Amino acid sequence: MGDNKITPGPVCGNHNFKEAVCIDANKIYDSCKDKDCLEDLRVYLTRCGQAIADKAINIKCKTAEVIWVYIDVEPVPFNKGFYSVDIKFFFRVTFDCFLGVSKPQEIEGLCTYDKKVILFGSEGNAKIFSSKYKPQGSDPQLMSKTNMPKACVEVVDPITLGLKVVAPCEKFCGCCEMDISCLPDFICNCFDDQLVDSDEHKHLYVTLGLFSIIRIERGVQLLVPAYDFCIPEKECIGGSEDDPCKLFKKIKFPTDEFFPLQFCDYPGAQDAFEKGKDDCHSR
Repeated sequence: MGDNKITPGPVCGNHNFKEAVCIDANKIYDSCKDKDCLEDLRVYLTRCGQAIADKAINIKCKTAEVIWVYIDVEPVPFNKGFYSVDIKFFFRVTFDCFLGVSKPQEIEGLCTYDKKVILFGSEGNAKIFSSKYKPQGSDPQLMSKTNMPKACVEVVDPITLGLKVVAPCEKFCGCCEMDISCLPDFICNCFDDQLVDSDEHKHLYVTLGLFSIIRIERGVQLLVPAYDFCIPEKECIGGSEDDPCKLFKKIKFPTDEFFPLQFCDYPGAQDAFEKGKDDCHSR
């Protein structure tokens, strides 16, 4: 690389890009993906939801969503360059409670799950200083910080796989029991009512399927080829108060909303069909 090394600035010769530029970017040093089956997570219902669940003759798990993820990064002792990433997932789970032949009533609750992974994040001993603009104020230097890597977690809303309803008189050891009095306020504010925990009521335990990607990033300066400035070529289209129908005519007719997809139209449907035939023949 020595003689052919490119430096920032305009590039001459037979290169097909205009210049080499330095950018500040987050480089991914390590990453992993996981498919976790979270079994028997204790669900803490709201006060109103708990009263409904105690009277219900049947309860079905409806949906689950991720409302927050807490991430903590710490260096691994005696293993330089590696970091432990401690993750706590917070889920809001919704249930349908059947009290009779009438329409089911919807209730919701909170459950959590703790996870730890170890990833490589390299080493960095430099202290970082930067400034931040404050409107109508001074422009102070931010406090220095060590050059620790940053952990990022990508996750989709989990799949609900199962539900166990435990009566007050029954003994059941679930997962992720916690003290809900220590929950952050912004988590509690995601629910319409106060979360409760009592051994005198029914307990709900859900099993969720979770897909996640975890990565460690570090800020670096990279030299990249630049072809040109990104100048938009398309004009902005806005609505007209004088002729609102003109904009409406440009909207494509939503055919799929009127005619749902058939089995053969779904991606991978043919492969699943062929696999099903093979399984039947093998039996």
